[in-house]
Amino acid sequence: MYQHILLPTDGSEGFAAAADHAAAVAERFDATVHVLSVADTRNRFESPSSGLSSKVWDEAEHERAEDAVAAAVDALPDGVAVETHVAEGVPKTAILDAIDDLPVDLVVMGTHGRTGIDHYLIGSVAEKVVRKSPVPVMTVRLDED
Repeated sequence: MYQHILLPTDGSEGFAAAADHAAAVAERFDATVHVLSVADTRNRFESPSSGLSSKVWDEAEHERAEDAVAAAVDALPDGVAVETHVAEGVPKTAILDAIDDLPVDLVVMGTHGRTGIDHYLIGSVAEKVVRKSPVPVMTVRLDED
C-alpha cells in the first residue's frame, strides 16, 4: 500500500513523534522513508541595516537543513530503508514539489498545533501541504515537552 513515505523535517523539538509514526508505517509495509529538509531561501533579515548577507543566510539554512536530516535519520530504526534529501526554497512549495518528484505515496509530518494569533502570524506548513497534497498526509502533533 505504502512504498515511499516522505518525512519532512525542520529540526523542530519533538520531531521524534513524527519519526516514530513514519517508522511504524515503513516497518509495516516495508517502505522507504524519504527524509527531507528545506533550506528556506527567504532571508527575512536581508536589508541594508539588518546585518545578515544572503550568503550567510543561505549557508546557515543549508547547515540547519543538513543537521535536521541527520537527526531524523538517527531517530529512525536501523531496519528502515532511508533516502535523504535537502531542497532549497519555500518549505511548503519544496515539500509539494518533492511529493511530485519522488515516488511518494504517503507524507508523515509533524505539526505544532498552533492556533489563534500564532497560527495567523506564523502559518502552518503542514496545513498547506494537507490542502494541496495529491497523496495522503498523516500529521503528528509534535511533543515539545
